[in-house]
Amino acid sequence: MIFRHRVPRPPLDACVESIWFFQDAPRAHAFERLLPTGAAGLIVNLAEDQVRSYDPDRGMRCETTVGTVFCGVQSRHTVIDTAEQEHVLGVVFKPGGSVPFVAMPAFEARDRDVPLDVLWKPGRVAALRDELLHTPDPDAKLDAMERELRSALRPARTHPAVAFALQRFNERPRVASIAPVTAAVGLSAKRFIERFKADVGVTPKRYCRIRRFQQAVTRAHAGRGVEWTRVALDCGYCDQAHFINDFRAFAGLTPGAYLAARTDFQNHVKFLQSDAAPR
Repeated sequence: MIFRHRVPRPPLDACVESIWFFQDAPRAHAFERLLPTGAAGLIVNLAEDQVRSYDPDRGMRCETTVGTVFCGVQSRHTVIDTAEQEHVLGVVFKPGGSVPFVAMPAFEARDRDVPLDVLWKPGRVAALRDELLHTPDPDAKLDAMERELRSALRPARTHPAVAFALQRFNERPRVASIAPVTAAVGLSAKRFIERFKADVGVTPKRYCRIRRFQQAVTRAHAGRGVEWTRVALDCGYCDQAHFINDFRAFAGLTPGAYLAARTDFQNHVKFLQSDAAPR
């Protein structure tokens, strides 16, 4: 397995969490759940010019698009094909960090893979993919992606009220109410929610729920004998039932099932019902 990742140099580091490259042999399981993180990203599938996602609530209906996509923020888990992860490069934006790179309001891309050549010039995307395919060194591939991001950087920035709210929410991931932040940003509640959705992709309340869920996932992934009651309390859930319901809503499975199916990457979980799904 080859895995490289880095934080890009300024000014990209203000809005990009990481650029990464992954290459590995085919996996034994065919599908994985991808858990929501509250942030958008880019994916370039270098194994084939295609990206697929599956909806387990609709009989594993497959949606297919081209192999270079902007991945909007997820509001819940999705199911992805492991075959397309054998040779892939990606970008993880910070929450709200896609604004300088993508003119589309973030909520329009929520739970979607949008072909990047719809958002950027088609020739530019094709040239990037070709360069990545013909660059053998993994670190050089990251260099190429970083140069492209620097070139694509626009003067647009996250709205100051949204940036303030994100900082406050990230400082207090256990927050149960957004009311104090809403009161502090200087916008009406309706206008604040609209701006937050435009820049981040989900409402402030759902974003806080996702961040709290991610805090629980991080705790679970790092441990072996996990004490779920303690995890629930430490992550700000009022009781274990609330925690389990929220975990199931975002992950599509219980905390215990997550432990049984987790992989090396905390937000990729084996989809154990994959034998019944179409390829």
